Amino acid sequence: MRTPIKLSIITTVLITFITTIHAQQKAVPVFKNGEAQIVEAFKDAKQWIRHDLWVETTFDTDGDGKLDRMHVGITRPYQTENEGLKLPIVYVSSPYFAGVAKGGKELFWNVKHELGEKVKGPFHPQVKRTGKRPIISNSHIKTWVPRGYIVVHSSSPGTGLSQGSPTVGGNNESLAPKAVIDWLCGRVKGYTTPYGNETVTAFWSTGKVGMTGTSYNGTIPLAAATTGVKGLEAIIPIAPNTSYYHYYRSNGLVRSPGGYLGEDIDVLYDFIHSGDESKRAYNNANVRDIEMKNGMDRITGDYNDFWAGRYYLNHMKPMKAALLMSHGFNDWNVMPEHSYRISKKAKEMGIPTQIFYHQNGHGGPPPMKMMNRWFTRYLHGIHNNVEHDARAWIVREDALRSNPTPYKDYPNPAASPVKLYVTEGGLKTGGLSIHKKKTTIKETLTDDYNFYGKDLANATSSKNRLLFITPTLKEDLHISGVAKITVKIASSKPAANLSIWLVSLPWNETKGAKITENIITRGWADLQNHKSIKESKPLNPGKFYTMTFDLQPDDQIIKKGQQIGLMIFSSDRQFTLHPKPGTQLTVDLNGTSIVLPIVGGTSTFQKAIN
Repeated sequence: MRTPIKLSIITTVLITFITTIHAQQKAVPVFKNGEAQIVEAFKDAKQWIRHDLWVETTFDTDGDGKLDRMHVGITRPYQTENEGLKLPIVYVSSPYFAGVAKGGKELFWNVKHELGEKVKGPFHPQVKRTGKRPIISNSHIKTWVPRGYIVVHSSSPGTGLSQGSPTVGGNNESLAPKAVIDWLCGRVKGYTTPYGNETVTAFWSTGKVGMTGTSYNGTIPLAAATTGVKGLEAIIPIAPNTSYYHYYRSNGLVRSPGGYLGEDIDVLYDFIHSGDESKRAYNNANVRDIEMKNGMDRITGDYNDFWAGRYYLNHMKPMKAALLMSHGFNDWNVMPEHSYRISKKAKEMGIPTQIFYHQNGHGGPPPMKMMNRWFTRYLHGIHNNVEHDARAWIVREDALRSNPTPYKDYPNPAASPVKLYVTEGGLKTGGLSIHKKKTTIKETLTDDYNFYGKDLANATSSKNRLLFITPTLKEDLHISGVAKITVKIASSKPAANLSIWLVSLPWNETKGAKITENIITRGWADLQNHKSIKESKPLNPGKFYTMTFDLQPDDQIIKKGQQIGLMIFSSDRQFTLHPKPGTQLTVDLNGTSIVLPIVGGTSTFQKAIN
């Protein structure tokens, strides 16, 4: 009878030992195949700790004599409070968290006027601030907290409960997220209240920070990275606005972003200015009505010091953060050139860089697997070899966004320039050929903003555009990179819009046609800037000028059975100013051509059309 007693004692001891060991086990991040996994202990949102604070910056932009403080919100697993767990940060900053201006067309600039004509500015609305503390935003928390990250949000300067003034790309919008990262790394002070002295520390932070966001929220990670702030290890900007000049201008031309005709930088300032009502008059007077009014220059559209200060390419020297960018080739709001230039420069600087392109419009993050691997590598320090993955990932026309095709780089290294010359007949359909035929022919189009570009491209003939097309493709043709247009052209007036579309014909007007089926790429310019975007001079009516400029980057496979068309016209109803119809543009065919980046080069193009 003594043996069972011994077994019972041993069993009890074992159970107690196992229970004790289990109780001592602490939740930690888990990784599989180079990706952070969802951890059961981090999943319960009811146990997440959420709180807010204010981080002191190095600037005073609202004129109250005190350094501005940024409103910051934290969401973290409870284990960071009672188990001593430290985790890396996924940080998102935005001017939109506390509401935006409401209204209609009166908020935008009037576009019905001649180029260079001074017109009355838009109505300036007051933003009604929304949002309660401590919740700034719920974005990203369900994605990243269960995977072993702390998610941090902050409102950008002059928005929500953050102090200061919006500047739409000014220095404070770079230094504000830098201050928050400095606080997360223990280098600056955070406070429990906007004006009090009680401090709070980020004792739960590993000091490893990654940033992400879309559109303006994707601009701020890049802005922070250009400061070179220590601790910002990786960023994933999605459709970021990397240059406010290129957002509101094209080659000297005053051009609106797609979907927002008449918007300009002061309109966006008004749209986001949701900060302290008592500070708005000072902010408006100094930022909007002096700095912006004197610098934005809607008269000439020229590039100047004001715009140079809001072009992040000019400030990339200190940048170290590993860069994964995402953009849509058919984003006509924040156009693909924004990510193209930055990623190109980052690669040249030796920064770990990948770019994900899809075929849709504005927004659209990389697949979760890509983002997870990026943050796992650079925030958790797990060596998953992501830095050796393909540099470019492109969603092909018929593929799911979750299944991009890897490429060695973008543009495709196999692409080379193919120069195509125009031949007569553009009022109906002229030709595009690799063979230049010397000609003295000049063809004239008449400007009329009342016509949509798609209608001009569809028309069998039109006096309002010139259209030049290739022979029908016998094989698919892959375009990858930046097309370049050269036009020799004269205007009947001292200034005129110039719009260029590269299209795939016949135009598919069926309901549900894919976004890739019609417009390949496009571009806009002011002929007054034919020498430089920094200097415009009125045209001598009737005099011919030669201008060369890039179209938007693209990577598209044009299907066999289609024709590639180059359309030259003046006012683009959805993007440019709307001057009085009637301006005439005369194109010298002998001095006009387009260079297309074609995978396989000239021989592939010849094979496709023969």
